[in-house]
Amino acid sequence: MSRITIGQYYPADSVIHRLDPRVKLVATIVFVTVLFIANNFYAFGVGAVFIALVVRASKIPPRLMLRGLRPILFILIFAASLNLFFTRGETIIFQLGFLRITLEGLVMAVRMVSRLVLLVIGSSLLTLATSPIQLTDAIEALLKPLKRVKFPSHDIAMMMTIALRFIPTLTDELEKIMKAQKARGADFNEGGLISRAKSLIPVLVPLFVSAFKRADELATAMEARCYRGGDNRTKMKEMRITRADVFAIVGVVGLCLVMGLTVGW
Repeated sequence: MSRITIGQYYPADSVIHRLDPRVKLVATIVFVTVLFIANNFYAFGVGAVFIALVVRASKIPPRLMLRGLRPILFILIFAASLNLFFTRGETIIFQLGFLRITLEGLVMAVRMVSRLVLLVIGSSLLTLATSPIQLTDAIEALLKPLKRVKFPSHDIAMMMTIALRFIPTLTDELEKIMKAQKARGADFNEGGLISRAKSLIPVLVPLFVSAFKRADELATAMEARCYRGGDNRTKMKEMRITRADVFAIVGVVGLCLVMGLTVGW
């Protein structure tokens, strides 16, 4: 679980890291939306090429991106199995009893796996190439128009960023607790479903205690630094749209047009 890349930040001096965080956040949202609209391998191929170019430009090791897929391997297998065996079709490839694999089911399974892989890698790129502070500023800036209706944009942005940043922290803590329990003789793989669920209680209790402790320490640290929310706050680095951001926007628009044109193929 410590291999989860969503929520982690990889410092590097690259074009992607220097982009405006608002541009990166909107680009990620647009890319995820287009992925759900895409329904053929042409669109997924274009998306894969785009992701590969972004990863290369960000100077993030490709093995780090691929390592982030290991925690969701079970989800990928489960989603592929559902589409493979339960999608009805006319062209039967293999049949054994009630299990039937059709060409339509195989195509649907590959589409689903491709969509999930690109979705995870694209989302991971946002946090790997954007620091938590920049991400908070970007969310707050995008929600700023809602302040007219008394919407707490800064508070929501801060909570979302903290929750996202705590994902790898909590997974590391969970792994440490499980190793400590195994060293004391605990076994999480024996017995049925109910017994396995009961064996997780000694893990979940200290995990929740640790999470509440970290939250209390974070609140104390923020209060000690006189944190009072977004009212009258100034920023050391103001966000400005540069020429590189304009090129990034043009690239994302071009990607949407190309993937949109392939939807009907």
